[in-house]
Amino acid sequence: MNPLVWAWAGFLVFVLLILALDLGVLNRKAHVISMKEAMTFTGFVALLAFLFAGFIFVAYDQHWLGLGMTVDGIDGIVNTGHLAAVKFITGYIIEMSLSMDNVFVIALIFDHLRVPARFQHRVLFWGILGALIMRGTMIGIGASLVARYHWILYLFGVFLIYTALKMLLAKHATEEPEEAFVVRALRRVFPIAEGFRDRHFMVREEGRLLLTPLAVALVLVETTDLVFAVDSIPAIFAVTTDPFLVFTSNVFAILGLRSLYFALSGMIDRFRHLKVSLALILGVVGVKMLAAEWLAHVLGPNTNFYLLAVIALILAAGVMASLRSKA
Repeated sequence: MNPLVWAWAGFLVFVLLILALDLGVLNRKAHVISMKEAMTFTGFVALLAFLFAGFIFVAYDQHWLGLGMTVDGIDGIVNTGHLAAVKFITGYIIEMSLSMDNVFVIALIFDHLRVPARFQHRVLFWGILGALIMRGTMIGIGASLVARYHWILYLFGVFLIYTALKMLLAKHATEEPEEAFVVRALRRVFPIAEGFRDRHFMVREEGRLLLTPLAVALVLVETTDLVFAVDSIPAIFAVTTDPFLVFTSNVFAILGLRSLYFALSGMIDRFRHLKVSLALILGVVGVKMLAAEWLAHVLGPNTNFYLLAVIALILAAGVMASLRSKA
């Protein structure tokens, strides 16, 4: 059996343990997530991510479980422990940055559907499970395509630059989530109950199986993640094509997304300049993808470290500009 299977299996068990701790212990009863709880769990996941980067460093350096044995398609070299750790952290920060926009849309969904605060954690928890499956599938397909057709990386780069320009030029959407195509399609297929039924996604009434508005919110959250994954997954392929690094950095970002929402939901209006930062990050990643060989020649083996620094500076500038601007 390929030893890499054990690396993947061990990581998935690790993720399931975190989710079990989240739902089975910390949030066993439905309640409103406080700012303190959200910040604590966000910090906990971030700490785990950086500890995992330490594991990546050692595992790739020592070739544990077959890690660090193949050539990375993005730069044509085998990842050392140091290089793999930098790529993981860079990918994690990129995915966390792009998740910010996802947080804003989720807040809009919950606001328009009037999802009670005590049930929002439940929606996001199951949304995370769906996101893990969807992103895992998309990463597997993407890694396979990149390995077979390297020129796809250039298409990804063009797509990211186009998306960045679109974000910069787009006006604020005025359409409410209830009016979205996915909701109209859902109503055509399933009967939807009027009003919430405690924390249930489905109920049986008068012999009919009905979806609750909580289920509608879950479908919208999953759809939103799928849409944003179309941007974020190509972005990570600008850093590495190693499927393990791509998947693990995505997973840590997704795990932090739920708590990040509760930490930021009350301050979303203050982050008015963050969208510009996210667009710039997409643009920088897209340019890096198109000019990877030239940048590697000019900047040398530390290209990914410089990319990490640029992304961190852009994100920090957006946050600082938002916090300093007057409401």
